Amino acid sequence: MKNLILLLVTLHLVPALYGQPAVLTVDNDISLIPLKDSVYVHVTWDNDETFGRYSSNGLVIIRSGKALLIDTPADDAKTERLCKWLERSLSAKVTRVVVCHFHDDCLGGLGYLHKTGVISVGNGLTAGICKQKQLPVPMLQFNELLKFEFYGEPVECRYFGGGHTSDNITVWLPGSNILFGGCLIKATESAGLGNLSDAVVDEWESTVRRLMDTYSSIGIVVPGHGNYGGPELLEHTVRLVEAHKHP
Repeated sequence: MKNLILLLVTLHLVPALYGQPAVLTVDNDISLIPLKDSVYVHVTWDNDETFGRYSSNGLVIIRSGKALLIDTPADDAKTERLCKWLERSLSAKVTRVVVCHFHDDCLGGLGYLHKTGVISVGNGLTAGICKQKQLPVPMLQFNELLKFEFYGEPVECRYFGGGHTSDNITVWLPGSNILFGGCLIKATESAGLGNLSDAVVDEWESTVRRLMDTYSSIGIVVPGHGNYGGPELLEHTVRLVEAHKHP
């Protein structure tokens, strides 16, 4: 029995010893990766006829028993499962969401969140596109910059220009030095720019460079898909854009 307890404790400690955060599993399609101080990456898996099974990232920020989502899972069902798990397992009720552009992997669960009284925030460009496409529309809208505090956690939403889409924004957490780049930023394992159906490739590089000039203390960068990392993801994205424009 003592050996079994020792084995279980060792398995629990191994991730921490090697600097790898322990992943919290919600179900087969949803997991949470702790970053720091009750900030998590929410990772959800979906299936696509073109891309197969793929993962998408967002953030969960928990403060004072409340949760802020940065982007939703791609549909209402997964969003409901994530929200109920957060309330049941982490005692955190989702009260606000920021959506970073109009694609499903950002606001696919907005319908469910609106029905449960969650306040949504998005760029005015996103709201305009949502109205045209008859999608749920973010309640609170801004143009270039929105700063607010979520139970003491400063949050900065900013539009730098087009890239993955014409309306993509980023979210900066200055208290944690975490940048959510969303689909504007590519993971280091990405060999290309991905889905370009709504991209503004001519603006993409200058948009990322403006971001880099604005934030000088970035510690963690979370892309819309793939593994998170550091500021090197920004340089990698610029190189991918240059390679696409000049093959």
